[in-house]
Formats: sequence, C-alpha cells, structure tokens
Amino acid sequence: MSDAEGPVWHAASPDNRVRPELAAAGWVGLGRAGFQHLMSTSADTEREPAVSRIYRALNLLIDSTGIKAEGEGEWNARKHAGSKRRVWRKIHIGIDEETLEVRAVEVTGSNIGDAPMLPELLNQIPSKQDIGSVTADGAYDTRKCHEAIAARDAHAVVPPRKNAKPWKPMSTGAIARNDAVNAQRYLGRTLWRRWSGYHRRSRVETKMHCIKLLGQSLMARDFERQVAEIQIRIAVLNRYTALGIPVTEPVG
Repeated sequence: MSDAEGPVWHAASPDNRVRPELAAAGWVGLGRAGFQHLMSTSADTEREPAVSRIYRALNLLIDSTGIKAEGEGEWNARKHAGSKRRVWRKIHIGIDEETLEVRAVEVTGSNIGDAPMLPELLNQIPSKQDIGSVTADGAYDTRKCHEAIAARDAHAVVPPRKNAKPWKPMSTGAIARNDAVNAQRYLGRTLWRRWSGYHRRSRVETKMHCIKLLGQSLMARDFERQVAEIQIRIAVLNRYTALGIPVTEPVG
C-alpha cells in the first residue's frame, strides 16, 4: 500500500488466517489467535499466572511515536547532498501499567493520527479482560476515544485540551470527559495530573524509548516486512520484561 493511501496494519485479521505478506516476511502464524498468544504469553507465566492476568483489572497506558523507514540521516543528507526524502511509520502501543508488557500494537503511515488508533488498540484486548483505566495524552481527547473507553467500562485518564469546553452529556463517555474538564478547572492542570495519576504515562514513553534502542530506523523496505520487524522488537522486549523489571523505592 502506498504512503499516500496511509498504510494501516491491524494485528488481528478477521479470517484468523496467516497473511501471505507476513508469511513471506518470515512472520508465519500471525493471525488473531497467534497475535493474542504473542502479546499475552510472550512474558510467559514465570512472573504472573495467565489466570490472574485475565481477572486482574488492566490499567492500559497508550502512546505513539514515529520511526524512520526510509531516507538518509540528517548529517549524511547535509554532508553528502543525499536525498532529503524521508518516510516515517508510526507505532501505536498499549502497555500494562503493572507488568510493562506490551498488550496491543498498531503500525500506520505517518499521516494517520493518534486518536483513530485507540479504539483499534482496545479491540486487541480480550473482551474477558477487565480494563480499569486507559491513560493517554491530550491528543486522544476526542469523542470517539472517550466512547471507546467507556464501552469497555474503563476510566479515562486523558487531560482535556487547553480551554476545553464541556460536551453535551449525551453518552457515558461525554459525561466522564466533562467531569475531567470540571475537575481540571477546579484544581488546575498541575494538580489534576497529580490527582488523576496521569504521571504514570511516563512508563509507556520509556517503553517507546526501549523500542528505539533496538534501532532508530527500520531495516525493511516493504510495509508488511516493516510490521514484522516491529513485532519482533516488541516480542524481544516482552521477553526481557518477563525476566524482571526494576522496583524503585524511596530512601530516607
């Protein structure tokens, strides 16, 4: 698919079969069941039994970032007069706040916004899994995002945009968002973020940094192979996360 069309890769195919493009890329077995198995069991059961992951309320942290797919680096382009054309892909992920395991991922072209991908990320979480909260930045302060979060009976921790106006309370998502607007007006943005626990979103930003530590750009040139490359990175990170995560405690 061309960049002009805005490629979007969804993790689960509706027919639950292996996509031939991914099979050609060496990522065999990635259907709906295969992807859910990868996301939910790549951390194994050493640290947390699968049963507890299903019945424990999931606090999901959402973020997205761009990663270079084609084009020379800025220094090479300036020094050697190389091509300045660069192609970027966007990675959208949702991680478990407690275990830091990547539970959902979407890969799109750079012209796809952040907010439209949140419902797709939530769709990757099994319906049997209770979602306690969804934390994301102000780019996700849209009706569709709040409705998608409310549809999973989850609490939205999304800061209203500056000078945000209340919506007509016609739905559960709009009511929850209006409560956040009123609370932010009363407390102020700084106190609201501390009170709501918005600072927890820094954990997903750290996870994005870890993804880029495995390479600042993608080696593959075909979109489907780029998706496979990103999936491999996430599978590796989930394996490392399964070995243990740091526990920070205040001293003194």
